[in-house]
Amino acid sequence: MTTVPIHRTALSPPTRRLGTGLAFRTRGSHLVLVVLLGDVLGLLPVPALALSGAPRWSGILLAGSTTAILSGQGQYRRRISPDPARAAVPILLAVSLSLLVVAGLRGLGPDPSTWLIAGLLAAGWCLATRLALLLVARALRRRGMLTDRTLVVGAGRVAVDLIRVLGRHPELGLRPLGLVDDIASWDAGAGEVPVLGRVADLPRLLGDLRIDRVVIAFGVAREEASVAVLRACVDASVDIYVLPRFFELGFAPRGSDVEDIWGYPLVRLPRTVLRPSPRLAKRALDVTVAAALLIGLAPLYGAIALAVKVTSPGPVHFRQRRVGQHGQVVEIVKFRSMVENDDSETTWNVAGDSRITPLGRFLRDSSLDELPQLWTVIRGGMSLVGPRPERPYFADRFRDTVRHYDDRLRVPVGLTGLAQVRGLRGDTSIAERARLDNHYIENWSLGLDLRILAATVVALARDATGTGPGQVESPDRSRL
Repeated sequence: MTTVPIHRTALSPPTRRLGTGLAFRTRGSHLVLVVLLGDVLGLLPVPALALSGAPRWSGILLAGSTTAILSGQGQYRRRISPDPARAAVPILLAVSLSLLVVAGLRGLGPDPSTWLIAGLLAAGWCLATRLALLLVARALRRRGMLTDRTLVVGAGRVAVDLIRVLGRHPELGLRPLGLVDDIASWDAGAGEVPVLGRVADLPRLLGDLRIDRVVIAFGVAREEASVAVLRACVDASVDIYVLPRFFELGFAPRGSDVEDIWGYPLVRLPRTVLRPSPRLAKRALDVTVAAALLIGLAPLYGAIALAVKVTSPGPVHFRQRRVGQHGQVVEIVKFRSMVENDDSETTWNVAGDSRITPLGRFLRDSSLDELPQLWTVIRGGMSLVGPRPERPYFADRFRDTVRHYDDRLRVPVGLTGLAQVRGLRGDTSIAERARLDNHYIENWSLGLDLRILAATVVALARDATGTGPGQVESPDRSRL
């Protein structure tokens, strides 16, 4: 597999020292594992204690469904300052839904009030374990244990004040090692901790200092430069938080991704699709759907292959190099829709090309020429949903002219994507595609993938019937 030359600042993940940075992250996750294990052990005996004659499976079902719901709500996320009070409503909701499932399978029984007792026992246990663990963790942090090595991006007044707050409250567990900012002289800054370098040095510092968390406060670095560097850090074993501007005016988001650090709202960058568990879930969806489509459409696949072979000389499949995740070149496979030629790598738009065969035009209009790419999805070269891959010749040109173009290659490229279902296909704006691709990455969820797949099916049906809106003309043709 070859690699296309790229700007490494935009795509390269930070280098972590083997056995050091990863070990720190694993240590910081121990509290999450203790909470999860405590919930499971406490919920297993609840049905037997509160419900007479409860079968053994009821405890397993209660524990499994409750922890699954809490996990989906983000209750097992590693937090700076966990608040048991904020977890009360999610716990009550998860326990109630789980008990309804158990009751539906078992029946209410002669005394429905026992279910209320079971719910109070289960919710009370979950809240008690969280409170006890919080008290223990704070006591250990005051003694310098279970602390997270932290870098602060920004050397302004707000960053200095935040560091002073962290110094007065070691129970929060954040231990600032230094500041990073694009200031003129390195003797300026907070005083309490050193200024370790510029924003561009952040990926290197994460590995060298075994950083666990990064807090982005106000500084003099340009925001666009900071975005590129921070996106380069997404594969590192760190949590990244942003202190919003104008937070003093109450202009800060609310929700489970916000940590209140003594009046400083730190917003955690989600980066969901770049984490191991979501990546596995996305991969499972890719393989399942692609395999089902290949099996279900096998007769159509064979008929198209035969038609391509008999209607024009040449191979059935057309193969082409495209730039995939992290700049690695992947080979995509389509049904051949043109007579054989040798300029496909450098010809931008062939929509009106006379070399397209009559069958090929139908395959293109119906997108059936894309069907063989399902094999690439199964092999792992691409995903069902993601940024569409581009040819190396054009990727090199877009990289120099389109902002954050390389950032879209942080994830596997896709058969379809958010930009495509918004009508950005063919000769349309590359800048808009890159912006939507990066928006997809930052806001990924399994539900978003399913919605994009559903929208793709609708768009294909409209194209096949000729009722679609057609392609949008690009205002950026001068880029070529």
